[in-house]
Amino acid sequence: MLLEMRGIAKRFNHVVALKNVNLCVRQGEIHAVVGENGAGKSTLMKVLSGVYPHPEYDGEIHYQGQLQRFAGIADSERQGIIIIHQELALVPLLSITENLFLGHEKAAHGVIDWGLSHRVAQALLRKVGLKESPSTRVGQLGVGKQQLVEIAKALAKDVKLLILDEPTASLNETDSAALLALLLELKSQGIACILISHKLNEIAQVADAVTVLRDGATITTLDCRAAPPSEDSIIQAMVGRELADRYPPRTPNIGEARFELRDWRACHPQQADREVVKGVNLQVRRGEIVGIAGLMGAGRTELAMSVFGRSWGQRIRGTAWLDGKALDLSTVQKAMDAGLAYVTEDRKSLGLVLNESITFNTTLANLPGVARHGVLDAGREHAVASDFRSRLATRCAGVQQDVLHLSGGNQQKVVLAKWLYTEPELLILDEPTRGIDVGAKFEIYSLMARLVEEGRSILMISSELPELLGMCDRIYVMNEGALIAEMAAADASQQNIMSAIVGAGV
Repeated sequence: MLLEMRGIAKRFNHVVALKNVNLCVRQGEIHAVVGENGAGKSTLMKVLSGVYPHPEYDGEIHYQGQLQRFAGIADSERQGIIIIHQELALVPLLSITENLFLGHEKAAHGVIDWGLSHRVAQALLRKVGLKESPSTRVGQLGVGKQQLVEIAKALAKDVKLLILDEPTASLNETDSAALLALLLELKSQGIACILISHKLNEIAQVADAVTVLRDGATITTLDCRAAPPSEDSIIQAMVGRELADRYPPRTPNIGEARFELRDWRACHPQQADREVVKGVNLQVRRGEIVGIAGLMGAGRTELAMSVFGRSWGQRIRGTAWLDGKALDLSTVQKAMDAGLAYVTEDRKSLGLVLNESITFNTTLANLPGVARHGVLDAGREHAVASDFRSRLATRCAGVQQDVLHLSGGNQQKVVLAKWLYTEPELLILDEPTRGIDVGAKFEIYSLMARLVEEGRSILMISSELPELLGMCDRIYVMNEGALIAEMAAADASQQNIMSAIVGAGV
């Protein structure tokens, strides 16, 4: 056995991310780890690779027959454990050679030997099937080739156990097939691989074993060497928990159609020929919560941001309607003027100014509302921020406190307050409860229920299927940039949604 993780547990303050997780990986094996978003897959890999060092977790890691207590990534890499995150760790403006050896340059007496570096880089590129020159800048490569550069970078570090987190999420079919073929080639060379993926058809092609995580715990490990397990059995293990009473009771009062998209399309901001949002048609009615389900990389955030003032993408086309009138959404301000608001999934980078106060952030999207004759009214600002603090039960020392020092749930309430102050007709919520505790989630759910009772409309993107099922009146399923299914709340289930996604990926 190459790797044994025994009884791994990890907490973030009061939130239990992992609890008694066990994982065993054999030499030269491709071992898939699957589970819903938030099941603990990435957290487990960060424990293994030293991102969360000992003793920040409980349990034991045995690797190559010895107990390991990695103090950081450098420790695990010295043992041949290399992790490739979904967000690639490459420097676009540097060459392939420079990226391959960044941090462990081939040098003598403090001087880099570029001739040797290029020769070794060329050999590594041949191993992963890349024909580009080692002097090519990484930013000139597509995502699929950048993934191969990451694997070449791992080979340069004498990898024995390669961890890949959603490696094909952003790849087309051709690039995905090339990557899977490379994993099988590495397996034949005795290199073990842990593959985190939602694409069950790809797992069936390459995995020797599948471990299912759910709610931070190991549910089962399936041996695939004799025959791959059925997709239905994996889906059932992934989504098998029962829904608890974690959602406020509400009686929907759904009215006429409010917001509509027709044949909405958007291309990648750096790759004009790569269409990411593909002919989306959707509708949201008055007083309705509509969900969009899908896996990471399905295009949900790209859709939302392209609609909200074209804040993502290029060559955006299609039409948007509100109350039967065509909308001009060409800028963020015009989208706001039309009655739209967008709560980003990345509140720290895109939703808040962290080193500013609650007051500053609350009124930021509607400064005219707290100004007199073009001059900000500090008293009015304070009153507005205090009102939203009370309405949303934001826990803080005062509205002059910097949002940097708030908990994740209270930061999210400030983001919501900012956009609610614009009095939107359609509120787009992108992962509105990501990274917050159960109590704060319930408070946000209750706020959503109140908003639709007032006649507002909500479009909610979430990777948590129970959340969509618990809150939405209707759910669209998105895969690879297109809407592939639409379900009424009465017909939707975790298994139906996952089956639609898996079916579309075959």
